Amino acid sequence: MTTERRLLIVEDDPTFSRTLARSFERRGYEVSVCNGMEMLVERLAAPLPHYAVVDLKLVGGSGLECVKLLHERDPQMRIVVLTGFASIGTAVEAIKLGACHYLAKPSNTDDIEAAFGRSEGDTEAPLTNRQTSLKNLEWERIHETLAETGFNISEAARRLGMHRRTLARKLEKRRVS
Repeated sequence: MTTERRLLIVEDDPTFSRTLARSFERRGYEVSVCNGMEMLVERLAAPLPHYAVVDLKLVGGSGLECVKLLHERDPQMRIVVLTGFASIGTAVEAIKLGACHYLAKPSNTDDIEAAFGRSEGDTEAPLTNRQTSLKNLEWERIHETLAETGFNISEAARRLGMHRRTLARKLEKRRVS
């Protein structure tokens, strides 16, 4: 296996990281997975990969810290940031810190591999007038708050200023992944 096909996945969702790892392994990558910053620091003692996929929001830390650390260790490493909480601010910071691309979830292996291959911006990128719906904004805020509280529904409801049963009903309609 050549170093060009080594991939590091920094993701705290074990199901997603396992699925992503299997998909890349089928494509010939040698994959290692870290679930956070502490494990990443330990992993950096081994030979560095050429590619990395980093989740933006990690339990107990930010993927941006991981991007910075990886880029400092190897400025040539192709780093793609994945997030379910995309924002212009975090996209800009990820690129400034050394990521080559920033993708909103859900993204598949094809999207990520294409992002590794892109080294320049695309002046033909389509502009869209599509606004985020109020329903999607609400759901993103609920999911973000749940993640912050360790999926404690009572605490999340308190922080969101809604009754616990109201939040529970909303969650029944649209499952948190």
